[in-house]
Amino acid sequence: MSLRPGRTARAGQYAALLCYLAFLGFPLLWLLSTAFKPARELGSLHPTWIPADPTLDNFRQAFDEQPLLRAAANSLTAALCAALIAVLIATPMAYVMARHRGRLSAAATGWVVVSQAFPFVLVIIPLFLVLKNLRLINSLGGLILVYVVWSLPFALWMLAGYVRAVPPELEEAAAVDGAGRVRILVSVTAPLLAPGIVATALFAFITAWNEFFFALVLLKTPEKQTLPVVLTHFLGAEGVADLGPLAAAAFLATLPSLVLFAVIQRRLTGGLTAGAVKS
Repeated sequence: MSLRPGRTARAGQYAALLCYLAFLGFPLLWLLSTAFKPARELGSLHPTWIPADPTLDNFRQAFDEQPLLRAAANSLTAALCAALIAVLIATPMAYVMARHRGRLSAAATGWVVVSQAFPFVLVIIPLFLVLKNLRLINSLGGLILVYVVWSLPFALWMLAGYVRAVPPELEEAAAVDGAGRVRILVSVTAPLLAPGIVATALFAFITAWNEFFFALVLLKTPEKQTLPVVLTHFLGAEGVADLGPLAAAAFLATLPSLVLFAVIQRRLTGGLTAGAVKS
């Protein structure tokens, strides 16, 4: 009798989790269904989950109408470079902020909080003027710089939390054994930060891959536009969407993030310091 409340609570938790997963998965499943529907099913007054006559015409039409591969290459370049640079900059900064408490740490924390409060529309005009003076308008280099600056505060905050979770006793033990500061960071601290670095890089990548507003304002020529901007070209002059090709292109645009997460999800859930300290 005493186990029944615990089982009931656990069943309720699983039910809530299933509802949440269904809520998250519904848009993707509906997008996938729409991408394979022919035009006559898309215009039906009684939509169905599973296409009665699935077709690949929407995918062929999407590639024929818009340069999706070129746009995807631009997005991939910007996202990978932004994620790599943000992690390389944030990792040593996070270590200093976490290990050396003081005014610098407080100022960095305040910068993280304040920077996340500014909406895109508030910073786009001064940002545009700065990049114009640097001759970085309409270039992937300028867009990468914007993505790095925009994702750096949150990346710093994430990595600082992982650094604080690493026991300082490990570094102290390595110092007693004669290891220098650089050797400690490379051989002791960095391996334990691997899950945090992977999670931070994934966050920066997805943020840059899905970003639309900065890319729309800063990139003018079609050859340099990213995938989210190109997806808007499936909207007609009167705002009517070419639903089939749009759904097909949007589904393809979600695949890199899903594949990347599936590949590295074990690193995200791995223990940070599992087995580091012997009892």
